[in-house]
Amino acid sequence: MQLIYIIRRFGVFLLIIWLAATLNFFLPKLSGQDPVRTKLLQEAALGGYVHAGIEDMVKVYQEKFGLDKPLWRQYLSYIDDVVHGDLNYSISNYPRTVASMVGEALPWTIALLGLTTLFSFAAGTVLGAMLAWPGAPRWMQWLMPPLWALHAIPFFLLGLVLMYLFAFQFQWFPIFGGYSAGANPGFTATFILDVLSHAVLPALSIVLVSLGGWALAMRGMMVTTMGEDYVTFAEAKGLRNTTIFTRYCIRNAILPQTTGLALALGQIFAGAVLVEVIFGYPGIGALLFQAIKENDFFLIQGVVFTVIVGLGFATFLLDVAYPWLDPRIAYRRT
Repeated sequence: MQLIYIIRRFGVFLLIIWLAATLNFFLPKLSGQDPVRTKLLQEAALGGYVHAGIEDMVKVYQEKFGLDKPLWRQYLSYIDDVVHGDLNYSISNYPRTVASMVGEALPWTIALLGLTTLFSFAAGTVLGAMLAWPGAPRWMQWLMPPLWALHAIPFFLLGLVLMYLFAFQFQWFPIFGGYSAGANPGFTATFILDVLSHAVLPALSIVLVSLGGWALAMRGMMVTTMGEDYVTFAEAKGLRNTTIFTRYCIRNAILPQTTGLALALGQIFAGAVLVEVIFGYPGIGALLFQAIKENDFFLIQGVVFTVIVGLGFATFLLDVAYPWLDPRIAYRRT
């Protein structure tokens, strides 16, 4: 039954990918714009005139990108390319491929967004559980008001505040980019420290905003769980406080947190896009912003599709792991 459950969930994941690819193809078409014509006219306008043979150039590039075919053939070609991992060429950066550009930006976003999300989730969950426990130190109570206040601030706004304080005023951290200009990328201690120093402010803006929300949600679930009958029964049996705290309270209260983690990934990414743009961080968010600014349809499609697949896969993993976290959830219908 476990294997059937996983296969069924994986089928749902594949359905999500197909729907995402379909919407990703048709939504840009609703604008009615011709991305090739728009880009060529922009390039021609830089010289102060419109080239006389612009229409011939448009036809050549439309044939190159497959935009001269009927819409249904474009859709079938797009689905076939997506299955084979081909996301076409970037219009504004031709002849670079979308897959190569996304592949270069993706590790930066995974390192920034993945680590900050997991850290804020783990730290906020532990902090929220401790705040609800009667035996927690009193000094922890003073942490929550500022964390809850920071949780109400958008990622990008806190990023601007941190940039002003620690980059402009104190000049402790770099202002812009993923690493210093002229640095030689490589697995060296100097380059790694340079990358980490550039990532401190973007990561800090995401962690400080997310931490209070996770702590508040976990504290509420812990308060609810501590009032359950099985916790009262465990106390009546004389179990140690640490056993009740970890095995009875945290283990049950963390389940809604896990669900919230899957739902929050999309919201966190939406805010992280602006964080990357503000700090010039070379991730998916900055790449998407650049693609929108240059009206690069294929690059926009590639970035959005990659994000949807990533979020869908993360949700699939959490969905499969849920019965392992809570044995009360069966793989079969009752």
